[in-house]
Amino acid sequence: MNPQVWWFVSRSSGMVAWALLTLSVCWGLFISTKAVAKASSPAWLLDLHRYLGGLAVIFTGVHLVGLVADSYVTFGWAETFIPMASSWKPGPVAFGIVGFYLLLAIELTSLAMKRLPRRLWRWVHRSSFVLYFVATYHAVSAGSDAENRWFRIVALASINIVMFLSIVLILAARKAKLVPAHSARARSRDLVGSSA
Repeated sequence: MNPQVWWFVSRSSGMVAWALLTLSVCWGLFISTKAVAKASSPAWLLDLHRYLGGLAVIFTGVHLVGLVADSYVTFGWAETFIPMASSWKPGPVAFGIVGFYLLLAIELTSLAMKRLPRRLWRWVHRSSFVLYFVATYHAVSAGSDAENRWFRIVALASINIVMFLSIVLILAARKAKLVPAHSARARSRDLVGSSA
């Protein structure tokens, strides 16, 4: 067997995990902003979001196994699960470890969503933004493909898409808060005008 096979497994599964995470975050933002709600049923949209998140967890697991099995850079279980334990790029690797724990927290609370308080689930789920940026930093700074021009273009494009959709979501939430207040003022003006 080629001694580099585990390195290739680790690299490729890490890239696939990052791509799936990116798609899951973007799809979640699409759902939240109602950008695609008219195209399909909400259940189908949510199922795809969950499926992408679950696949990201699986490929992250393959990425970790590949790192431990590879002999190019020595990664034991401690270097894989404890931030700053690795002597190879300790900062970027620590970001990856933190990202893994965030990914697990988001996925596990999503699976237990019906048993958790809605406020807790929402708070954990909003950490997806942090997860996305932590994972992207890890991919760009710790990954061996960081110098690849196409990867940089894709990473930059994904950052712009996530930021754009986040801004759309924030503006939509602000508009939703303003509309009821505006409607209440209009109703009270109508009541005052009709009674005069």
